Amino acid sequence: MKHLPGPPQTPHAPIIVCANQKGGVGKTTTVVNLAAELAHHGVRVLVVDLDPQRNLTSGIGYAPVDGAPTAYDLLVHRRSAADLAQETNVEGLSIIPGSADLAGIDLELAGGDPSGSRQLAAGLRTPGPVDLVLVDTPPSLGLVTVSALAVADAVLVPVQCEYYALEGLSQLMATIQLVRERLNPSLKLNGLLLTMLDPRTKL
Repeated sequence: MKHLPGPPQTPHAPIIVCANQKGGVGKTTTVVNLAAELAHHGVRVLVVDLDPQRNLTSGIGYAPVDGAPTAYDLLVHRRSAADLAQETNVEGLSIIPGSADLAGIDLELAGGDPSGSRQLAAGLRTPGPVDLVLVDTPPSLGLVTVSALAVADAVLVPVQCEYYALEGLSQLMATIQLVRERLNPSLKLNGLLLTMLDPRTKL
């Protein structure tokens, strides 16, 4: 398969995607707390909720009004992050809220062109008045997660401190490597963030 060129190198805030196809490992909690802490220290942060469950949106305390733009507009209507960002109650913290419509996006966009995964989230690379973009992804390695990785500068992987979490980790690492080879050669691994540690165990 012909490898596609990486995303265009335009000025933009660094994009960090929080990803793990295993549910309940702390992706959303990581993004909420990291974003809030950075905002409290003066960093202008944009969080993007790509999970149709919209836990990040509610966790931030944002209640979208009817007709407000969502991450669906980012991926399907290809609008820029600068146009979609909404202010929150936390100074310096803005959000592109999630949408239940993202649940069927894989089927809706099936059959697109080979570079479609990169084009879906291209709006995240639009320069805007933020210092950092943090992206929360759904618990899967489907089109939404891959599209985010295709334009990201780095990926942060929360890993639950239990044995079975390691089984899915190799699959995620393989996906990250595939994205590097075919869509985004500059994608970096920020690290593995250990979550839900129980110091009483020897694991």
